[in-house]
Amino acid sequence: MTMPRHSLTHLALLVLLAAVPLQAQGQGAPPVPCNSAEHRQFDFWLGEWEVFGADGKRVGSNTIASVYGGCVLHEQYATPRGYSGASFNLYDAGRGRWHQTWVDNTGALLQLDGGLVEGRMVLEGTAPGADGSTVRHRITWTPNPDGSVRQLWESTSASGEWTVAFDGKYVRKPERP
Repeated sequence: MTMPRHSLTHLALLVLLAAVPLQAQGQGAPPVPCNSAEHRQFDFWLGEWEVFGADGKRVGSNTIASVYGGCVLHEQYATPRGYSGASFNLYDAGRGRWHQTWVDNTGALLQLDGGLVEGRMVLEGTAPGADGSTVRHRITWTPNPDGSVRQLWESTSASGEWTVAFDGKYVRKPERP
């Protein structure tokens, strides 16, 4: 008795597909690519936060979550006035530094690079200013002993001097029951 040609093809395909999981199991679990100490340096920022300005008034809320197998910190920020934005943050092992890409609902794009400096995450980059000049940005996140995080965003003025663009405090939202 001969089997039709398409049946043989289907049978061969089923055998191949059945073998793939067995081969993967025999090799063990794949390595976790983002499991180094460097990849965990910014984990102090993970969580659900209320954000307060330097005057102590609430300015927004922020959620920072670990995504993509712990390789990326995803930030989602929103204010009561309708401003919102998001960032992706990751340790780039190939370059040995942290990177952030920020985008928001005004069309802004900010790309920063840097790393941990004396327990603080310091990221810097440039972006076009409103007048077409190049503006330097430096954002520093400092974990505080009480569990809050200070975010200090500095930018250069037209004269090139550093000025404070934002000085905020992240306070963890109470955990929900």
